Parts: sequence; structure tokens; C-alpha cells
Amino acid sequence: MGQKILLLSDTHGYIDEKILSYCKGVDEVWHAGDIGTLAVTDKIQEICPLRAVYGNIDDKEIRATFPLDNKFKIEDVSVWMTHIGGYPNRYSPRLKESIFQKPPKIFISGHSHILKVQYDKKLRLLHLNPGAAGKHGFHKVRTLLRFEIEKSEIKNLEIIEMKR
Repeated sequence: MGQKILLLSDTHGYIDEKILSYCKGVDEVWHAGDIGTLAVTDKIQEICPLRAVYGNIDDKEIRATFPLDNKFKIEDVSVWMTHIGGYPNRYSPRLKESIFQKPPKIFISGHSHILKVQYDKKLRLLHLNPGAAGKHGFHKVRTLLRFEIEKSEIKNLEIIEMKR
């Protein structure tokens, strides 16, 4: 059957009915940091389960609620989510040694406000950055990623774009 996932990041305290409508069609929502306020995650959790990490703008209340790194397994896929993680061939120095020793199948980061889906051939992992779902920042379009995980497969990946 598999799991449908909605991935977002960088809400910066902003949540609207459009984002929430996408939450209704999935099994879990993953938030890659810069949440902004717990009201954002509370609204998501009213609809479906949430996994999240805190970002660099998040206050002590959010940092007490969510971890810096969230490592978990869903179906047969290992996932590592953090806010500031870098990209293939340019991973954050904080993570570089760990990610090379035991690479996950999916590595997720936010922070840049730039949507990026990139396969790391060297580590054989899929890097996902959903861009920014909020309105704070330089991005012109708000973006989310939606995909399915079935056993060890990641499939039906789609980009969702919303007006700012």
C-alpha cells in the first residue's frame, strides 16, 4: 500500500488553507525546519501525523518540541531530515562524516528556500529540499513536495507550486 508524504519547509510562521488542503491527502507531513511558530505544526497535526526538525529561526519552544536531526525509517526507506544540511558534494561540515559513514536513502534539508531534488550517485541517496512554503524570504513561488514510499521505492514525486 505504501505511505503518501507531503514535505515542506520554511513556513516562517505562515500556514494557510492551501497548505492544509494538501495535508489532507497524505499519511504524514514532514517539515524540514524554520517552522516559525508552533501554531503551524499544531494545525498540521490536527489533520495528520507530523515529523519535523527545528531550523535556525526557531525559538526555544520549537527547539524543545522538535529535534535538530530527525532520523527514522518508513517502510524500508531510511530518512535523515535536518534544516541546514547542504547538498551532494557540499554537505554541511557538521554532518559530512556521519552521512558518508551511514548514508540514508533520503536526505532532506530546507533553509535555502530553493526547491531541489538531486540524486547523489556517490552515496546513492536522494536529496530533497522542498523550497519554502511560507511567504517570508526572496522566493517568488511557494513550493512543496509530495511523494510516495512503498517498501524500498520512492515514487510519484511531484512538485506543488503556490502563489506567494
